Parts: sequence; C-alpha cells; structure tokens
Amino acid sequence: MSVLMKGLNNSQETIEYADPQGATDEELFSTVYHKLVHSPALETILQVEHSYALAVKELTTQRDEQVAALTASQTQEMVKAVEGVHVYSTEQEINNMAARHFEDQNLLQGRWNSEVDTLKESQKREYRDWLMKLLEDHHTNITLPTESLLTSKRGLFTSSSQENERSSRLEESFTIHLGSQMKQMHNIRILSADVLDLCRVRLQQQEAGNIDPDPQRLQTALGLYSSDLCGLVLLADSHVGHFSGLTKEVSEVCQQSTEFHFPSMDEQLEKVRVEVKKAVSWRQAHCGRHENLVSLTSSEQLCRRGGGGTKNMQTGDVYITRHSNLAEVHVVFHMVIDDTLKSNDINSRHPAILGLRNILKTACSNDITTLTVPVLLMHEMSEEMTVAWCTKRAELVFKCVKGFMIEMASWGGSELKNLQFLVPKGISEDVFGTLATMLPSIFRVSNPLVFKVSSTPHTPKNGK
Repeated sequence: MSVLMKGLNNSQETIEYADPQGATDEELFSTVYHKLVHSPALETILQVEHSYALAVKELTTQRDEQVAALTASQTQEMVKAVEGVHVYSTEQEINNMAARHFEDQNLLQGRWNSEVDTLKESQKREYRDWLMKLLEDHHTNITLPTESLLTSKRGLFTSSSQENERSSRLEESFTIHLGSQMKQMHNIRILSADVLDLCRVRLQQQEAGNIDPDPQRLQTALGLYSSDLCGLVLLADSHVGHFSGLTKEVSEVCQQSTEFHFPSMDEQLEKVRVEVKKAVSWRQAHCGRHENLVSLTSSEQLCRRGGGGTKNMQTGDVYITRHSNLAEVHVVFHMVIDDTLKSNDINSRHPAILGLRNILKTACSNDITTLTVPVLLMHEMSEEMTVAWCTKRAELVFKCVKGFMIEMASWGGSELKNLQFLVPKGISEDVFGTLATMLPSIFRVSNPLVFKVSSTPHTPKNGK
C-alpha cells in the first residue's frame, strides 16, 4: 500500500509541475492558415497580403524620398561651408553642423521607422483576426470571398514581366538517381540569376485598382507549413555587431512587407547576435588553439589561424532565418565566408565545403526538400574568376555535394527532391554551358536503355 501511495504522490507532483497542455497561439494560427490556403480562399488571402505589402511600400517610399531630400540638402550645405572655411565659416562651426546633420537624420529616420513598425503591427493584428473570422465563416458554410484561380481575368499564374525575366535566364535541368541499391530520384537544376531575385516579391497594381500578386507567392504560401520547404544558401560575412552585404540587402527586402508568421528579420538577427556570442565563447574555451596545420592548404591555414581568437563567426559557420514574405524561399542559410574562397587551391576540407555539408544535413532533418546552393561559392563575378577557376570550383562543389547527398540517405529525415545550383548573374554563356555540361557527367544522369529486337538470332563465335 505504501508503494502505491508513493506512486500516486509522484504522479500528482508530476502533474502539478508539468507544462500546461494545449496548442499555443502560434500553433493555432499556423493550423488555421494551412487549412485556409488549401481551400478556395487562397486567392483572397494572397490579395489581402499583397494589398498590405503595397501599403508598406507606399509608406517606405515616402520615408526614402524624405531621407534622400534631407541628405541632398545637408550635403549642399556642408559643401558650401567647407568651401568657405576660414572665410565665412570656422572648423568648429563645420563640426557643429555635422553633428546637427547626424541628429536630424536620426530623428527623421526614427520617426518614419516608428510609423512603418506601427503599420506592420496593425496589419499583423488585423490579418490574424481576419483569418480567424474567415475560418469561422468556413465552418458555418458561408461562401468564402474568393474568385476562381483558373478563370480570373487578371491571371494569378501569369505575369508578363516575370515571364520575360524567366525566359532570359540561363538554366538547364536534369533528373538523376543516386544510391547503390535503393536509388532515390532527384531533380537537379543549374541556373544563372541574381540571388535576390529568389527573394524579391514584385509588388504591382493594375490600372483599374485590381491587385495582381506575384505568381511565385502561390507556391510559397502552399508550402509554408508543409513538409516541402524551400531553402537558400546565402553567403555572408563574419561581422556580428552589424550585418552588411547581402545579409543587409535581404533584410531590406524583408522589410518591404509585413512578416505575418515569424519574428521580423531584425528580431531574428538580434537573436543571432546573442547566440553567436555564446557560441564563440564556448569555442574559445573548448577548441584547441594549436591544431595541426601541416596537412592543410595555404588558404585553409590562413582561415584557421585568422579565426582562432576572433569574437566573430568563422568561415563555414551557419545561422538560419525563417521567412514567409519572400518570393521563393522559406528558410535562408547564412553561411559565413572570407577572402580565402577567392583562392584557387581550396579542397574538400575547406570550412565552407564542410559548411555546405552541415546545411544539407540540417535541410534533410527539417523537411527542406528544395535547396539552392551557389555553385561557385560566390554571388558576383570578379576578375580572378577565369574560365579555369570557375570550372575547377564548380567541379569541386558538384562532387562534394554529390557525396553529401549519398551520405544523406543514411541520415534519415526528408529527401532532398530538388537541388538548384546558382551561378552568378552575368556569367558568359560559354562558361555556363561548360558548367551545365559538367553537371550530368558528375552526377551521372540515368538514360533509358533501348533494346533492339532482331529477327535473326545471333550465335556467339567459338562457343563464347
């Protein structure tokens, strides 16, 4: 009896201190959204999101125009004062003017940013309330406010500007099978494009006031809470205090519309800053400072020595941001790189290549079935990227990624169905053709065997 009472007491104590059961507000909202976007209300949802984005764009455009006007006025005033130094102005007056200009810029940008943030918070609140009301109407059999996706005169699936842009892209697609016994099919594509084109949502409004959403938003919305997510590898620098380069540009793209499902890009990056400080402290405390560098290439040695005691991230480190307001991307893998990647002597042991392996493993473990990888580990063309350089770098990335994909079969999780190799925009057609020809030879595209039936039997000679 004492054992039974002890068990009951332990059970009561467990229930008392256990976390409360039930879905959170975020889980409830995600369930509602997923259900509605797979209903006839999809087009209406996209139109509402697009109208919200247009409102944000209008406000940010006014902000940028006023900031640009103030900057031009201040520049003109400063140039005039500098030209008249020691004549009708002093150095102290110029310093005071610079301080006043800086303060005026901060005040103006702060006021406008506050208005934009207020608008986004209001939109997010209204949007969630509207979706909940839409679901209630759906349950009470009230006709959902929507139009046919196939008969809409505006044509949700057609956009002339986007069709023209896509037709100008250089791209090749292949279907491959990897694995020794249980072969898995993958779709491989190589394309030349600006990486930001995969993120930007084109905001446009028709003449009659009709809203024309970006067609790419359709697939992104359908897959947001599914097991078929889309990921993008974005190359970033190692600075934690202030993000720059493409990370900053992607952040600006995200700010053009309201993020309804996840924390804003700025909030996610701020959390990254905090977590990076913890990770760097752990690395400095546990990783050895005197590792064997003899077997590494010159670029790898420079990379390892430079990152030993830094307070920033190292080459190959990856941080992740989540998005619902980008064109073709749900998850962005920000992989840190440095100038060692400009060298031509990197190999499969380079930290950036190992970073790609970690990205593929993370994608496989988190239902990311479409992944875009910069095949040259560069987003822009430069002088040192000769034909030989591009060919050697692409061959290295192709072979390493193929090995990682074969290894991925033993990791479990989701299958990487679609893999896109991104080549910098502006690459010559000849170089692109060389890379596109190399891809099927490395991944060994499976072609069907064709057997010809002959009416006359063939007898091997000498009994062989």
